[in-house]
Amino acid sequence: MSWTKFLNDTMGRIGALQKEAPDMMAGFNAMGTAAKKSGALDEKTKELIALGIAISTRCDSCIGFHVKSLVRLKTTRAELCEALEMIGYMGGGPSIAFGAKALEAYDEFTAG
Repeated sequence: MSWTKFLNDTMGRIGALQKEAPDMMAGFNAMGTAAKKSGALDEKTKELIALGIAISTRCDSCIGFHVKSLVRLKTTRAELCEALEMIGYMGGGPSIAFGAKALEAYDEFTAG
């Protein structure tokens, strides 16, 4: 699977929904902007938390978006893998399987 193509396709679907539900999407986007602001926790820490939730809820789109943000925030492979260890510990087998997807996405996004 190409994570880049998958996220591009997902953005197309979200764009179609945005046309039908612009107020809901504006509210969601505003909530995301507010939640990501650095405060007591920096944005990278918040994105690692979001990745843990994405993995535990088994949301491929969320995994892709949050891994892409972590790459933008210059998260190292070692940092990601350490977070994936904790996520796997807390979520067991399913979180390990979806954590492997996150690592695959990270490798794709950092390769090019």
